[in-house]
Amino acid sequence: MTKQRFSLLLLSLPLVLNSWGQTAGPSPEAAQAGAAPPGCPMTLDSLFAIADRNSQQLRISMTGAASSGEALKAAKSNMLPDVNLSLSGSYIGTASVLSRGFSSSGQTTVPYAIGVGQVQNGPQPTPHWGNDFVAQVSQVIYAGGGIKAGIRMAELGEQMALLDVEKNRQEIRFLIVGHYLELCKLSNEREVVAGNIELTEQLLTTMRARQEQGMMLKTDITRYEVQLQSLRLSEIQLRDAMSIMNHRIVTLLHLPEATEIVPAQSLSVVDGMEHQQWQNIASSQNIAIQQARLASEISEAEVKAVRAKQLPSVALIAEDHLGGPYVNDLIPVNANINAWFIGIGIKYDLGSLWRGNHDVRRAHLNARQSIEKVALAREGINQAVQADYTNWRTSYVEVETQRKQVELATQHYDVTQNRYNNGLALLTDMLDASNMKLSADMHLVNAQINLIYNYYKLKFDTSSL
Repeated sequence: MTKQRFSLLLLSLPLVLNSWGQTAGPSPEAAQAGAAPPGCPMTLDSLFAIADRNSQQLRISMTGAASSGEALKAAKSNMLPDVNLSLSGSYIGTASVLSRGFSSSGQTTVPYAIGVGQVQNGPQPTPHWGNDFVAQVSQVIYAGGGIKAGIRMAELGEQMALLDVEKNRQEIRFLIVGHYLELCKLSNEREVVAGNIELTEQLLTTMRARQEQGMMLKTDITRYEVQLQSLRLSEIQLRDAMSIMNHRIVTLLHLPEATEIVPAQSLSVVDGMEHQQWQNIASSQNIAIQQARLASEISEAEVKAVRAKQLPSVALIAEDHLGGPYVNDLIPVNANINAWFIGIGIKYDLGSLWRGNHDVRRAHLNARQSIEKVALAREGINQAVQADYTNWRTSYVEVETQRKQVELATQHYDVTQNRYNNGLALLTDMLDASNMKLSADMHLVNAQINLIYNYYKLKFDTSSL
């Protein structure tokens, strides 16, 4: 990208950066694979899409959100009836009748409904194979609101997990923005240095021609050769810094190590929300504020859940018992006996009346603390938006100022070079003009990138990246 193209980055003020340009991103096949062809121009949106697919941090938070969804289903299942089934088979040993003196001889008098009978002590005829089947069904019809409070807490927990996913997404995207803009800055600084190298080489060519004509000293050429070597060293340092930043982006996105990120810097710029509009968006969209609100609602649901423990629970109960043989009498009955019942069960933990008061007070204090955290989160975001908005507006002035300085430095360089060519200026004047132009070009690059960064910082504050 030429210096002229980059100078078209910001054309008018006041402005609001809209998006990176329409330069083609990765091919569909490469995008589907989560990679990009080496050297393919990439926009921020394409990097965001790759991060959404490849980010390990996002996958972890998404798994947590899925787990919260299952926790919600589990909480809702508490509304369903409990059904317990049990089936057992057994071998029953021979029953024996013993006297009170533990003797197996003699007889024992046994009262029956039809009279009194005698049973010979010792082993009794006993059926040996037994079976037992029990079916139990219970349905809670009142639990003091504990089940509904549990469901509500699970719903809020799922929402909190989803906000964690979005929070991680915003943080990753903002990190990508920082690396991407740093790569843009280094790339443009390198082009500025390359342009100055070209100008210096042209000047050296002219100076060497003059030396051959006896119009210039070797020492004058040496000073510019030293400056040329310094510029070439700066170019190498910038190239290495770009390599480091490229590796950071590639690692963050889990792309192949050989991938080269080439910024697509065709930027369109549109303006303008005012400060209060940014504040309104932050108040409604900022994830930290939303999480604080959810934490407050969770605390309120926890209060209801704790209170529910101090109330009785009522449930409908039904049970069917089929078993045999009947061995609870002196004369075992070799038959299956079926019995069932249905009724209402009430359970009340009286100890909760004096033990649960502390839990209730603790829950109330947590709820109060959560409300205060919402206000604190709003205050922090309000301050961040105000500061970033101010920095953003200041960046406009800085860009225009630096652009004017570049214009003046270029004019000064052209005039000085013309005077130098005509023998009306010293070599030191030419060196000063070159350094001034290089410094002005660098400051303009930094100012333009700083403007873009401040805009995306506002987007991050409002969780709208």
